[in-house]
Amino acid sequence: MGDIDQDIRIQMGEVEGRKLVSRWYFGGIASTAAACCTHPLDLIKVHLQTQQEGKIGILNQTVQIVRKQGVLALYNGLSASMLRQITYSGTRFGLYEMGKQRLTPPGCKDITFLQKVVLAAVSGACGGFVGTPGDMVNVRMQNDIKLPLEKRRNYKHALDGIYRVYSEEGLRKVFSGASTATTRAVFVTVGQLSFYDQVKVLLLDTGIFKDNVLTHFLASIAAGTVATLITQPLDVLKTRQMNAKPGEFRNMWHLVTYTAQLGPQGFFKGFVPAFVRLGPHTVLLFLFLEQLRQNFGVHINC
Repeated sequence: MGDIDQDIRIQMGEVEGRKLVSRWYFGGIASTAAACCTHPLDLIKVHLQTQQEGKIGILNQTVQIVRKQGVLALYNGLSASMLRQITYSGTRFGLYEMGKQRLTPPGCKDITFLQKVVLAAVSGACGGFVGTPGDMVNVRMQNDIKLPLEKRRNYKHALDGIYRVYSEEGLRKVFSGASTATTRAVFVTVGQLSFYDQVKVLLLDTGIFKDNVLTHFLASIAAGTVATLITQPLDVLKTRQMNAKPGEFRNMWHLVTYTAQLGPQGFFKGFVPAFVRLGPHTVLLFLFLEQLRQNFGVHINC
C-alpha cells in the first residue's frame, strides 16, 4: 500500500512535500471556455423552463428557433453567459481552491469530504451572489427571441443589459433572483467541486487509474450527474424569477405555487436539456481545468 500511495502522490504532482495545484483564476477561464461550447444547450433549457404549458419538446424548440432566427440565434446571450462564468465560476473556484490549499494538512494529504462539501457550499454561495447580474441578463437575452418584436428588450450585450436594467428597473432588479441563484450555486458547487475531487481521489486510490484524461472524464461525469439531480428545481425557480416582469410574482412562495400548478414535473421542466447541458459543461470544465493545472499550475509546499 505504501508504494501505491507514493505512486498516487507522484501522479498528482505531490513529490517531496510539494503539490501541483491550480491557480485561483483557472476555474473562471475553464468554465468560460466550457460555456462557449455548451451555450446553445443552455439557451434551449431556458426556453423550456419559461414556457408554462410545456407542450414544445427539445427538438421542436430547437427547430423553431433556427427557423425563425437562424442558427446564430442559438448563441443569443453568449456575452452574458461569459460574464456570468467569469464572475460566478471565477469566484467559486477561486475561493474553493484557495481554501483547499489553506486546509491541506502536512504531507500533502487530501482534506476530508466534509471539509470539501462545506468549502464548496461557502464558495458557491459567494459565487452565486456575485454572478447574479450576469445570470439575470443571460436569461433575459436567451429568452428574448421568444417574445414578440415590440416586447423584446434587445440588449446589445451583457454590460448594456446590466446598465439598462439598473437605469430602467433599479438596482434591486439587477440582483433579481439572487436568493435562488445563490441557493442553487451552493448545491451545484457541492455537486461539481466536492464530488469531482472525491471521486477523483477514490479512482486514484484504486491504483488502477492515473491522473489523466480518463480519470478526469469519469470523475466529471459523476459530478455533473449529482449536480443536475440536486439543482434542477432551484434552477427552474431561478430562471422564472429572473425572467419575470416587475410585479409578476409577489414573493418566492407565489412563484413556487405558480410553478406547482403544473404538478411535481413543473419543477423539473427542462431536466433533459439541463442534464445534457450541465453534463458536457462539467466534463469540459474539468478537462480544461486539469489541463491548465498540469501545464500552467504552481507547486506549493505542504
